[in-house]
Amino acid sequence: QVKRIVVKPGAKLSLQMHHHRAEHWIVVKGVARVTNGEEVFLLKENESTYIPTQVKHRLENPCDTDLEIIEVQSGSYLGEDDIVRFEDTYGRS
Repeated sequence: QVKRIVVKPGAKLSLQMHHHRAEHWIVVKGVARVTNGEEVFLLKENESTYIPTQVKHRLENPCDTDLEIIEVQSGSYLGEDDIVRFEDTYGRS
């Protein structure tokens, strides 16, 4: 499954993990601050990272312009109910 994700300046997605899917993130526009397990690093345009199943991860936009990524999901199950959230700015569980 492939998704286009836009993160507004200063925003961040939930710290989460998935039991059944891995994700590959490719930065199309902007700069991403990525939490991938114990690592936190920046990705620029045309750079990518792979997030294995059962690894905590987060996507943040530390810049003042929109961040756009392409997320490629792979695994035995790709349903949205396979999200375990540890922290969420928007109050989701």
